[in-house]
Amino acid sequence: MSDRIEIQHEGNETKGRYFTSVGGAAREAELTWRAEGNVRHATHTFVPTEARGKGLAAKLVKAMIEDAKEQDFRIAPDCSYVEGYFRRHPELSDLRA
Repeated sequence: MSDRIEIQHEGNETKGRYFTSVGGAAREAELTWRAEGNVRHATHTFVPTEARGKGLAAKLVKAMIEDAKEQDFRIAPDCSYVEGYFRRHPELSDLRA
């Protein structure tokens, strides 16, 4: 898996996801969210078994964090992976809801 993975985003003002296809896997890697006002609740992160341990989940979270900075929303880490990411990166506490 290279660093050239393209994270895509789809959704609307109430829910969405960040995702990328994974070669050889039936499902895409994804981070889903739902919005409540100016907060996006990161509800679930999934990476296919074939791609685990390669930093793909972190790339999904980073894409959401970049959007939070650009679009001025905060992230509620409802999913355990995103919760752990924020715990490991206290410098991002201003983005945490």
